[in-house]
Amino acid sequence: MDDPELEKLHADRIAALKKEAEKRQALKRQGHGEYREITEGDFLGEVTGSEKVICHFYHREFYRCKIMDKHLKTLASKHLDTKFTKLDAENAPFFVTKLGIKTLPCVILFRKGIAEDRLVGFQDLGGKDDFSTRALEALLIKKGIVSEKKADEDNEDSEYLENRHRSVRSSVDPDSDSD
Repeated sequence: MDDPELEKLHADRIAALKKEAEKRQALKRQGHGEYREITEGDFLGEVTGSEKVICHFYHREFYRCKIMDKHLKTLASKHLDTKFTKLDAENAPFFVTKLGIKTLPCVILFRKGIAEDRLVGFQDLGGKDDFSTRALEALLIKKGIVSEKKADEDNEDSEYLENRHRSVRSSVDPDSDSD
């Protein structure tokens, strides 16, 4: 490590990592990285306080709302750049009316405090209750509200990609010709 260029690259990389860690901590302080329930009074502050917000309007007794809850809770910890919240539609009649919510579950995607898009029921997810978290994540990536993860950030995705190419007759070794 006597080379000044290598030392400069090393110092730059360390500075970039520190800056990224500070950004992550700031986002966590704003409520990113967790799936939280908010009240009608908190709604405007939460939605306008972050650049990208996903708000799930739900009813506590609806089975499909519980399914959406499960998937959003999983995604919240993976996508720190987006804030994930939920609001009981029964306790927020003003915003339900203002946003024109007629079907639950309804997930509204906010960018800079403006409602840009929405997922109504499961119609964009195949209309069935058994959609995967990965399918919801892919839809949210397509809509631009969550960022696609880099390959080195998520080991589970690489395992998923490896395993999905196997067929019933394939061997354990993907390079094997003995199929």
